[in-house]
Amino acid sequence: MNISADNKSERLLTDREAGEYFGVSRQTVWTYVRKGIIPKPLTFGGITRFPLSDILGVIEAAKHQRAA
Repeated sequence: MNISADNKSERLLTDREAGEYFGVSRQTVWTYVRKGIIPKPLTFGGITRFPLSDILGVIEAAKHQRAA
């Protein structure tokens, strides 16, 4: 599923797919959301998805924090 913003398509991830980026289970993804580690997902029409840019942003922020 894709959405268009500024003429660019962004991939939207399920909780399972988001977990694959972190090497964790989907339950852990929701724990991260509750703790504010991962931004809350988008919800529309009963569907919940995580924008790939949000997931990659969390990873990049962790890299920068590690380097500091």
